[in-house]
Amino acid sequence: MSELDQTVRQKRLRSIYYFLGSLVIAWVLTWLLKEPSFSQTQVYVLFLLFFAMGLWLTEAIPPFAVSLLIMAYLVFTLGNPYFNSAPQKIDKYVNTFSSSIIWLLLGGFFLAKAMTKTKLDQKLLRLTLKISGRKPGNIVIAFMFTSMMASMIISNTAATAMLVAALMPLFKAFGKSGFCKAILLGISIGTATGGMASIIGTPSNALAAGILENDGIRIDFLQWMVYGFPVCIALTVVSCFVLLKLFVKDSKPVALDFLENQKSDTQRESTLQRNIVLVVLVTTLLLWLTGSVHNISVSAVSAVPIVVLTLTGIISVDDVKTLPWDVLILIAGGMSLGVALETNGVLEHYTSQMHTMKLGVISLLLIFAFLSMILSNVMSNAAACVILIPLGIAMLPGYETPLAISTALASGAGLFLPVSTPPNAILFSTGLLEIKDFRLGGILIGILGPLLAVLWVLLLK
Repeated sequence: MSELDQTVRQKRLRSIYYFLGSLVIAWVLTWLLKEPSFSQTQVYVLFLLFFAMGLWLTEAIPPFAVSLLIMAYLVFTLGNPYFNSAPQKIDKYVNTFSSSIIWLLLGGFFLAKAMTKTKLDQKLLRLTLKISGRKPGNIVIAFMFTSMMASMIISNTAATAMLVAALMPLFKAFGKSGFCKAILLGISIGTATGGMASIIGTPSNALAAGILENDGIRIDFLQWMVYGFPVCIALTVVSCFVLLKLFVKDSKPVALDFLENQKSDTQRESTLQRNIVLVVLVTTLLLWLTGSVHNISVSAVSAVPIVVLTLTGIISVDDVKTLPWDVLILIAGGMSLGVALETNGVLEHYTSQMHTMKLGVISLLLIFAFLSMILSNVMSNAAACVILIPLGIAMLPGYETPLAISTALASGAGLFLPVSTPPNAILFSTGLLEIKDFRLGGILIGILGPLLAVLWVLLLK
């Protein structure tokens, strides 16, 4: 057996052990924490919560597979008269796929794919660098804010991959310098803060909006930006100042010859297609931002990029197959778990007991925000929000919106480890950063992010 085969076999065995371990621990916790008054339904849902948490933490199976397991489990146990003495209608557990949040994200995925395919993202990148000039400090600022703006529209993973690929010649020229370190950490922080600013920035934002929607509270694209964008800007500015002070000591102009090498690549792309994508991007964003004026739902607006980009041939069938469908499944399953926890009285039971702690609103909001940040360092931020937001909403009636939004924003502040986010993993793979380098952003954003998120949403309430 080759070394590769042994590695694969060990990985599979480890996944099986983690899966079985999560199953056993979930059963034990359910047996210890269930109340005698619990119905079969409540016991099933409590077990599912612990089991899903274990699978998300250990990554025994991919996060989207956990969501599929959640939906299948709810349908099989709660709707089956052979397993449940009081079978339920299971429509509410699978209708999460039709949520407007899912369609909003899908429209964003089409836009991101079209920008990458036509190399519009690289063209905008080159324009940004030309505007920034050749001073090291200005280049760091340019890349930090470029990554921030890009992550508001496309996935932070795609934004990071694009920026790293474009800057690789620069990294090779400067190596493990403070200048390169500032750029890389700036991208890490910029993609994280940019993800906070829009409802499609990260799955946790969309998930929070979906949970609120299930409670009858609608948050549109512009409303989310009112909450998220000021927090995003404040964190980015503070972090940028710190990075420049710590790492950029030389103001000598930097050569940008590598931009000319990229120019020939972008010129081969169709100018017409790029213009179509740019028009669709601007139109879609304007319609999302002005929803309160024309009253067209975000899901209906998402049809603009989906229809136009496929009609013009910019997005092909093969392109559609490569979209991150796993993210949509993850969010839909997370929303299903939230519905199960809320509608079956599990959260209400435990939150009624926690009220004896007599903690104030601000204290509870801060606890949930910092818990969200901590959990997001070791598990998916969407998974962390699935667990915390329904619990927090049940504990703080009347503060559903501040709780959901501050918890989601705080989940984007988990940057302490190279594995905390996909962008961190990409940046670490360049070989120019060490594990300890991520502690700066992890501590700075990890402390300021939840704190600013809670204070700002309370100010807007």
